[in-house]
Amino acid sequence: MNDQPKGIKEGLEKWRENRCQMKDRDFRFETVSGMEVKDLYTPLDIEDLDYERDLGFPGEYPFTRGVYRNMYRGRLWTMRQFAGFATAKESNKRYKYLLEKGQTGLSVAFDMPTIMGYDSDHPRSLGEVGRVGVAIDSLQDMEILFDGIPLDKVSTSMTINAPAAVIWCMYIATGEKQGVRPEKLTGTIQNDILKEYIAQKSWIFPPEPSMRLITDIFAYASRHVPKWNTISISGYHIREAGSTAVQELAFTLANGFAYVEAGIKAGLNVDDFAPRLSFFFNAHIDFFEEIAKYRAARRIWARRMKEKYGAKDPRSWLLRFHTQTAGCSLTAQQPENNIVRTAYEALAAVLGGTQSLHTNSMDEVLALPTEKAVQIALRTQQILAYETGVANVIDPLAGSYYVEALTNKMEEEAEKYFEEIEKRGGVLACIEQNFFQQEIADAAYRYQRALDSKQRILVGVNEFVNPDEKLEIEILKIDPKIEQEQVARLQKLRRERDNIRVRETLEALRRACEGTENVIPYILDCVRAYATEGEIIQVMREVFGEYKEKPTF
Repeated sequence: MNDQPKGIKEGLEKWRENRCQMKDRDFRFETVSGMEVKDLYTPLDIEDLDYERDLGFPGEYPFTRGVYRNMYRGRLWTMRQFAGFATAKESNKRYKYLLEKGQTGLSVAFDMPTIMGYDSDHPRSLGEVGRVGVAIDSLQDMEILFDGIPLDKVSTSMTINAPAAVIWCMYIATGEKQGVRPEKLTGTIQNDILKEYIAQKSWIFPPEPSMRLITDIFAYASRHVPKWNTISISGYHIREAGSTAVQELAFTLANGFAYVEAGIKAGLNVDDFAPRLSFFFNAHIDFFEEIAKYRAARRIWARRMKEKYGAKDPRSWLLRFHTQTAGCSLTAQQPENNIVRTAYEALAAVLGGTQSLHTNSMDEVLALPTEKAVQIALRTQQILAYETGVANVIDPLAGSYYVEALTNKMEEEAEKYFEEIEKRGGVLACIEQNFFQQEIADAAYRYQRALDSKQRILVGVNEFVNPDEKLEIEILKIDPKIEQEQVARLQKLRRERDNIRVRETLEALRRACEGTENVIPYILDCVRAYATEGEIIQVMREVFGEYKEKPTF
């Protein structure tokens, strides 16, 4: 790459002279994140690029070109539609529908009470049960959710964070009920609490006990559930909160480094838990910026894991990631346009080397998706996989002057953030200082100003609008009776279970939380006794306390 043809500089200067005679349209040429884009990229933009050091071959360090040697020629990405609503019974029907239509993995969406650690009959749950995801109060609900779905045959991702340990234990216990041993289970729990403090805001406990729960999961899984991805370090929600692509990249990887350091501090060998760390990124609408983001992420992670944290197992160097197309790019206006947006975003994720993918449905900006809308979203992936030919070649954009220059720029800008985070005392200190939150808020404000001034066009919203447009698509509505049925089933469970055993297991969990033992075996005992999520979380709240965010203005 360093031996460029001698005539390129002279040729570029001559081209520029002729180019200047041509007037550009009145438009700001930059990425969706506000990064300036040149009009032309040549070998001069990547003259410092060293193939072996910076790119290498797919499946080989530093993994810029992909984490596996044969990528999609060996196995397509997992098509994993995020789904869950109403009760476990209703969601079970949707899962079977998706599997029947060709989905290759499940991804569970939980309702807000479950996400916040409240049972469905808690006063704070009123009106929220089953609205934005499925209500899971106990092992009984989890058994219903996966009834007829063999857990040794399907990989399941669960988007749950603060109560991740409890929900994970329910899944393990459900497997036991099916006769599936823990070592056979495959899937992922999101379990990314740092991102909650930064962006999504669905925390329960303060950072220190939250990090303890995560490292307890690392330790327990490495011995008992070895195929499970113990955390999905999520940039998705950081981007949905309004960050730029660079911020998503930098803040997500900084969180990943913090989890690695926490595991090492807890006495774990980095190679015992790092191979099961996974990531979750957003696929936004700026095609090349997203591809460069994924390629830079793999390279940064591999270098840090090998050079800073001393990981010896090559699996610890791999940044494996799930992608979801950008919910924040969808519009309520002209919702059919969202099908097209999602297709382009999915293409960027695949060309960027994702391991699994969720494509948003056109109606998700309005409600949970209907069956028709979710089928279109799934078919979008299937057309991409089987008709377009993009899965035939490994990392087909490698060597593009623009893509490689943009990948380098993403890495360079991310490193600046890593330096700033370290200077401020690390991730937890930056959360306390509201550094991440302010950076994201500023980026979101700049983006909105660009829309308001029409410096950035959003089709159907600030340009190409239909003044007489009427919403004519079907919307999924959750029957209010669902909440009453869920509460009745929960209260019946409490009457019929062995409440003496429940109290014993909860008390044992309390003692474990007060001490230093790994709490996972104790949570499992509570779950097996049919203690509810809310009862288990309440014990932990009483010991660990609750987190209160410092306001920023």
